[in-house]
Amino acid sequence: MNNIKGGEFLVKETEAKDIFAMEDFSEEQRMLRDAARDFIDKKVVPNKERFEKKDYAFTEECMKEIGDLGFLGIAVPEEYGGLGMGYISTLLACDYLSGATGSLATAYGAHTGIGTLPILLYGTEEQKKKYLPDLAAGNKFGAYCLTEPDAGSDANSGKTKARLSEDGKHYIINGQKMWISNAGFADTFILFAKIDDDKNITGFVVNRSELENPESLTLGEEEHKLGIRASSTRQVFFNNMKIPVENMLGERNNGFKIALNALNVGRIKLAAACLDAQRRILNYSTSYANERKQFGVSISTFGAIRKKIAEMATNIFVSEAATYRAAKNIQDKIDELIAEGKNHQEAELKGVEEFAVECSILKVFVSDRLQEATDEGIQIYGGMGFSEDTPMESAWRDSRISRIYEGTNEINRLLSVGMLIKKTMKGHIDLMSPAMAVGKELMSIPSFETPDYSEFMSEEKAMIAKLKKVFLMVSGAALQKYMMDIDKQQHLLLNASEILNQIYIAESAILRAEKHYTESSVEAAMAQLNLYKAVEKIIVAAKEGIVSFAEGDEQRMMLSGLRRFTKYTNMPNVIALSEKIAAHYVEKGNY
Repeated sequence: MNNIKGGEFLVKETEAKDIFAMEDFSEEQRMLRDAARDFIDKKVVPNKERFEKKDYAFTEECMKEIGDLGFLGIAVPEEYGGLGMGYISTLLACDYLSGATGSLATAYGAHTGIGTLPILLYGTEEQKKKYLPDLAAGNKFGAYCLTEPDAGSDANSGKTKARLSEDGKHYIINGQKMWISNAGFADTFILFAKIDDDKNITGFVVNRSELENPESLTLGEEEHKLGIRASSTRQVFFNNMKIPVENMLGERNNGFKIALNALNVGRIKLAAACLDAQRRILNYSTSYANERKQFGVSISTFGAIRKKIAEMATNIFVSEAATYRAAKNIQDKIDELIAEGKNHQEAELKGVEEFAVECSILKVFVSDRLQEATDEGIQIYGGMGFSEDTPMESAWRDSRISRIYEGTNEINRLLSVGMLIKKTMKGHIDLMSPAMAVGKELMSIPSFETPDYSEFMSEEKAMIAKLKKVFLMVSGAALQKYMMDIDKQQHLLLNASEILNQIYIAESAILRAEKHYTESSVEAAMAQLNLYKAVEKIIVAAKEGIVSFAEGDEQRMMLSGLRRFTKYTNMPNVIALSEKIAAHYVEKGNY
């Protein structure tokens, strides 16, 4: 298999045999999944109320137990006290440990991701030996200090300052950070500051317990939040905090790159963290719908409820498909780079960086689906869903932050397309040749032959190929018109992002169904239902884009192309697909 490049899914056909799905888990990975699920079901679910009552000590207690089980060190190489289990297993643990409460999901994600990975990926050998074993074991917990009152998405505008001491042995840091997850119980802080009047921020790492003056790092009160209530979130203040010069992380002026790459890793992990939450919401919703009687029958017999259940299940299936597909692509790239002689640090950095487009797509799509699931869960519960006595109310509140974390969904939509354009401009992938080919195709007379779609998933795959032409048609024409000013056309970029997201997710689901299931399976029905909905969303986004920047003959030609590229030969019976999916999960009772 030739390893595909990031973003190249748009111009290269991927075969079902070449993708990775949850059905491909090894025995070791299945054991890992079961151990994580067992811990959550026994320790976390029965104590859900403690998280809602802001029991921060209980969150810390759970994190220590997760450390004892080895889950904090999955991504840390064995030489630094971890398990070194690889990228898919890292995501798998994140998936199954994050589903029951957003409070623990946030603590776990912040610690194992942005609290640990910057040291693993950018630290010196001495730093890795000093900090990673304690972080991997849960002896110390990590926090990541980037955001400031005036520096959110624009991280480089931070005002926290570092200056070299007169003896040249220490940096003295002053400033403040806000929205810092795990701050209340963290000892190891990754922080970013500008040295003197540098253009870019620089990274530092420090153990609070080792400070000469403990009062030089102080914390604000716990923030009172809409959700993730037992996730410790505080402001952190640095007042002439003195740290050794060897605490610099990476190179001077390189902090912005460290921050961005840490967030790239965090994006796909956040998608994984939104998966089991969706499964649990569907399970609660289906169970309630089966038990709740109205007019003498279970509400799960009503079409309006069954439609919700079908769509929730479908969104889980397709979210899983895309997340684990990308995880394997990243793992393959890491393995390829290690085989070329790169060390673990370089390989993981470059592996994730290669698939930054897919990481942003996943972050947006899966977090949006989680929010929808919680909203529909409340609706299925009716008035009871609004009550704190049922699990839906807290799930809805917890899910809301996932659309803001790791760069807001709006930022990530713009990023996915922006990064794709940069890859094209640098010649890393060729989108322009296929875009020009689509332009020529628009000028040609379409074929009126009826294609042979007798093979399983053949029409669905043909539709994906046509949807890719829609993206190339719209984005190619827009790029030609606006050139270097394309980044100022945020409305257009958001439209292009929606098309891009829908293509990647729909293709992933179709390939998963083709690889592991049959034509009559409920999984095939979910892939088909999702594709139908993806086509409809793409039509809306593409049309809005076309009419906003094209005029006259060009507009008419592109709208004609849009109709051609979104036309089914055999239109699926959407209600029949939905009913098939609902019947399966209503009878089964869980995902």
